Amino acid sequence: MSTQPQDSRPQTADLENPLYYLENMETVLRWVTTHHRDLLLTTEYARLIGFFDLSRSARALLTRMVMRAGELFRADKLRYPELTVPEAEALAELADRGWLESEPRLGLDDLFRLYTLAELRPVFADELARLGLPKTLPKARLREAVQPDFAGVLPVAEWLGHDRAPVVRVRHMALFDRTRLMFFGNLRQSWSDFVLVELGHQRYEQVSLAPDSRAFHRREDVDCYLAMHDCRQRLDEGVPADAVWADVPAASDNPWLTSRRDRLLLELGRQAERQGDRDLALEALASSGHREARLKRLRLLERMKRFDEAWDLARDWQTGELSDAEAQGLGRILKRLASRMGATIPRVTPAPPIQEFTRTLVPPSSGSVEMAARDDLSREDAPAFYVENTLINGLFGLLCWQTIFQAIPGAFFHPFHVGPADLTREDFVARRQSSFDRCFALLEDGGYRRVIRDNFADKQGVANPFVIWPVLTEELLTLALDCIPARDLRVLFERLLLNIREHRSGFPDLIQFFPDAPDAGRRYRMIEVKGPGDRLQDHQLRWLAFFASNDIAASVCYVRWQSDGECG
Repeated sequence: MSTQPQDSRPQTADLENPLYYLENMETVLRWVTTHHRDLLLTTEYARLIGFFDLSRSARALLTRMVMRAGELFRADKLRYPELTVPEAEALAELADRGWLESEPRLGLDDLFRLYTLAELRPVFADELARLGLPKTLPKARLREAVQPDFAGVLPVAEWLGHDRAPVVRVRHMALFDRTRLMFFGNLRQSWSDFVLVELGHQRYEQVSLAPDSRAFHRREDVDCYLAMHDCRQRLDEGVPADAVWADVPAASDNPWLTSRRDRLLLELGRQAERQGDRDLALEALASSGHREARLKRLRLLERMKRFDEAWDLARDWQTGELSDAEAQGLGRILKRLASRMGATIPRVTPAPPIQEFTRTLVPPSSGSVEMAARDDLSREDAPAFYVENTLINGLFGLLCWQTIFQAIPGAFFHPFHVGPADLTREDFVARRQSSFDRCFALLEDGGYRRVIRDNFADKQGVANPFVIWPVLTEELLTLALDCIPARDLRVLFERLLLNIREHRSGFPDLIQFFPDAPDAGRRYRMIEVKGPGDRLQDHQLRWLAFFASNDIAASVCYVRWQSDGECG
């Protein structure tokens, strides 16, 4: 009986259902065939609709294969007890309906991937004897030895004999990938991650989805993404950068695709430099609008001793708006270039001093150095918590929850987003500026406490890219709201929004509260813990410098371990 797609808000499957993964797959296919039909060819749409005409067991078995890696599967390895019919019967139905190729031709690589060494040795025993090689060769050596004389493709029966269980190939895997892309808006999330994990184990904010709330509005955009994904895969597989460069799609008028193309060109430039093609690396980096591309281009020009060109670019870039990381990196480059050019070294505002102290502790029998420092510092009237990047991000996420999940075009494509798709794009804040302004106004009139507490209660357990629920307890939230002044929260949140990708990390490990301190501005301090031999990273240094510049109490605790016989 056909199960036709329905245009209703999808729900996650009950994990008690042994076929919950099939229900979740059907959720995705219904969503795509309903909301993205105009991006599908007639044949593609018919094929996806045909999925629902298969028997339940056939649909489940096909879903299992789609979630696994590759397209080739041994029939004798497909064992799923939740099916209501034998696997062979479901395979026969899938082959009959055109979803499987029942006798695919296999190359040597396929054969060695699908079968064990014990299964392969008898097949090539005669060849090894002819070559005068021992029959106990390991798998990689065996493949290398027989490869010259077995370069063709054959059905499994001709490789291994007719008594072997068949091998099947899933057809239309490219259509499943296209479907996954249209649903997620990316190919980073795999079927297995989503169908088996995310849908079943997370709760999602209910965002209103309008017709323009889609990852793609033109089929050409889907094709462009797939082409860029293929380029990136080839780079990861070691294909020379110059071979991939020719296939990089042209620049798009889609801001979201443009950001992905910028990242691709950044990686292509890296690979080209590693492969010794510096001219291509410079061209790729110059074509990329990614933040990191500019610094990498300048450093490459330095290594190529093209100091005049690097100096002109650096001085021009210095006049623009820079993130902290860019300003730090550019300052170092300008200092080096100035000495090469005989120019005056640009004046750099000295970083404020970082507060430090040392604790000598007994090495703990278990746990980290951060936890040891927390336990040592914590007192009943001054509790310390291990928070690292969770507390300030969490307070921001609770205050700005409704803004983060604002339903604007290109932010949410389906009902199962952890956060907006444009979260780390440079226009994320600009597209929501008025809404962020209203959030920050609450820090001025005191309304932020109510909003944070209301969202903490109402959204408990709902996925948010800034909120880690197990860490953000009622006790920690209460102390943070009582002890951290609204003025401090504002400057911290403002810096976070300058570069979300970069500034979400680098916060100190610990926070200690002093709720009874008479000075309301000195009721907390942040503490970065460094064990023996550890040192501060650049992003940590930038946060510590920011704290010092904004009169926020923060320091570095250097831990040394107490030696045997040493008094505490």
